[in-house]
Amino acid sequence: MYQYSSTPTPIGTIYVICRMDHLVRIEFDADFLNYSKDGLYVFAPEDPTCQMVISQLQEYFAGSRSSFEVPYNLDGTPFQEEVWNALCNIPYGEVKCYQDIAIEINRPLAVRAIGQANRRNRLPIVIPCHRVIGKNKALVGYAGDKIGMKEELLRLEGAWA
Repeated sequence: MYQYSSTPTPIGTIYVICRMDHLVRIEFDADFLNYSKDGLYVFAPEDPTCQMVISQLQEYFAGSRSSFEVPYNLDGTPFQEEVWNALCNIPYGEVKCYQDIAIEINRPLAVRAIGQANRRNRLPIVIPCHRVIGKNKALVGYAGDKIGMKEELLRLEGAWA
């Protein structure tokens, strides 16, 4: 069973999903509830882990937090986890391109695979895939069709004019 809660933010309502004292997903809309079978997701705003994540997200959006200290579970392939760990090293207020990440993890030809790993990041904002932009400095690929969110997050961090 998963506990979830939500919080309003400048980019819309954010849902945090936790399980066994760990953050497991962040969602930007409630569609995930459509896949709930037999009460798989339980609204639990009092869950301590959900509260911790929401508190840190609120601090982030208020401009008083630049990184997150929440227990989370990565659920990906070893390559995806390597990419996600590299994303956590991008400083607040800075951006890198997909090629930069590929070089950092010693896989210079894996640019498209880096993009696919970003796409599968289940912890956006906490694992800052929004800080990755195209080589031509264009905003590309964020949570499917949510480029506007990426732009707002980068503006919040002072990384986008």
